[in-house]
Amino acid sequence: MSQSPTPTPSASPPRRPARPQRPRPPADPVLSRLATLHPALFGPRPRPLKRGIFEDLITRHPGEFTPEALKRALGQHVRATRYLVAVAEGQDRQDLDGHEVEPMAFEHVVHAVAEVLRRRLGREGRGPAASEAARAWARACLVRGLQQAADPAEALAQARTRDPEALALLEQARAELAGQAARREALQRAFLASGQSVEAFADMYGLDPAAVREALAAAGLTPPTSPVTSPAGNSSA
Repeated sequence: MSQSPTPTPSASPPRRPARPQRPRPPADPVLSRLATLHPALFGPRPRPLKRGIFEDLITRHPGEFTPEALKRALGQHVRATRYLVAVAEGQDRQDLDGHEVEPMAFEHVVHAVAEVLRRRLGREGRGPAASEAARAWARACLVRGLQQAADPAEALAQARTRDPEALALLEQARAELAGQAARREALQRAFLASGQSVEAFADMYGLDPAAVREALAAAGLTPPTSPVTSPAGNSSA
């Protein structure tokens, strides 16, 4: 009686070799020096730079940098993801002394959002949740940028991007802003028709009184102050 051959275990598929990590380029000595001189602007959490910062640095630190080396370092700095995040989040531009001197233009917010989102979505191994979180961050930046713009419609008209992700998020931000305006207008009409104080109106609809005041202020409405009632039993006979 012949014995059946013993089955041999199937060989596991060969592992893919790990992708070698790119070595980080050495830190630019000019950027290291700038971080020492102006840590609030060039440190780990950089702030958006005022336009004309190159001339300011040359004037403030004569002989410290060559113009060519400073231009190269600043170009590297403003292309870094950390810097672009600060621009995308709409932080004001600052001078060398840390003073906020210029609001961030919405078109610059759009460009920074598109680039940061492209980098985040392009990372290997990002799952759907991480990608959606990146899009939610980008959408929130665009909404905030429109809210801060003096004329949101004009800001949208001047925004230029060919990135399909950014274009889709721009449309979502526009729709969200329009929805907020519609809800604010409905709240304003309901408040005026109610004849109530802010506190009574907010309590009636389960709203935060601070949010009601903010919506009324956006329409230039000054709500009446709440009537002050005397404690019971305080009247004289």
